[in-house]
Amino acid sequence: MKTVAQVIQTKQIKQVHTVDADDTVLNALQVMADHNIGALPVTENGKVIGVVSERDYARKCVLKGRASVGTMVREIMSSPAISVNSKMSVQECLSLITDRHLRHLPVLEDNQLVGLVSIGDLVKETIAEQEQLIRQLEQYIRGEV
Repeated sequence: MKTVAQVIQTKQIKQVHTVDADDTVLNALQVMADHNIGALPVTENGKVIGVVSERDYARKCVLKGRASVGTMVREIMSSPAISVNSKMSVQECLSLITDRHLRHLPVLEDNQLVGLVSIGDLVKETIAEQEQLIRQLEQYIRGEV
C-alpha cells in the first residue's frame, strides 16, 4: 500500500493553495474557481486551522442566506482541521475519511502544510493498486511468472 507522500508526488497539481481565516468567502470561492479545486486549507498565523469547501459554502452560506462578500471564511469552514502526515498509508487515510465523513485531508509535516489529498486521490490510487494486483494474479495463473 502506498503512502500519502507517494500519492502527493503523483498528483498533477503539486502546489497547495490556501486561504486565510479572515478572508471573505468570496475570495475563497475565487481562489477555488481560479484553480479548479473544491476545497482550501484555512490558515491563521501560518497554521492550518480548518478546511473550507464548496460544500461548506453551499450549506453554511447559500442555504442560510448569507452574503459571500460579508462573510469570513472562519464562519463557514470545517474546523478543527483533521490532518494526516506523509508517512500514513492510503488505507489509513481512506478509513479516516470514511469514519469522519471528510472529503479532503491536509498533509502536515512538522506542523507545515506539504499537501492536500482528496477522497478522489485516494480512491484513484486504491483502484490502480487493485488493477496491478489483478494483472499479477492473472499472469501467475497463466504461468507467465
